[in-house]
Amino acid sequence: QVELVESGGGLVQAGGSLTLSCVASGSIYIYSIRSMGWYRQAPGRQRELVAAITSDGNTNYADSVRGRFTIARNSTKNAWYLQLTSLKPEDTAVYYCNADGLRERHRFTPAHNYWGQGTQVTVSA
Repeated sequence: QVELVESGGGLVQAGGSLTLSCVASGSIYIYSIRSMGWYRQAPGRQRELVAAITSDGNTNYADSVRGRFTIARNSTKNAWYLQLTSLKPEDTAVYYCNADGLRERHRFTPAHNYWGQGTQVTVSA
């Protein structure tokens, strides 16, 4: 059973930095992950894409975080990271990691989508 385990959230002052980590575990062997991403959800708002990186290294960022956040991955460890810098109070949210198109064992197994449990990021003014 694949599980995404997140870490790195916390409380930080405006202008500060944090790094979030996500590791996919629980599988005998993860063959591939099409896209690794980070989403966030603030109170009263819909979950939104923050950043994503594909298996071939292409990245995509929300306009609100471009230039401040950086997504990176370590495919050999089935891990990905989100570096958050120049944080603003409006970045306060629960951040969720996402694995889209994850295949276990080999290329013919069905691909599935997985979510982490969420980690709170709070930015004080």
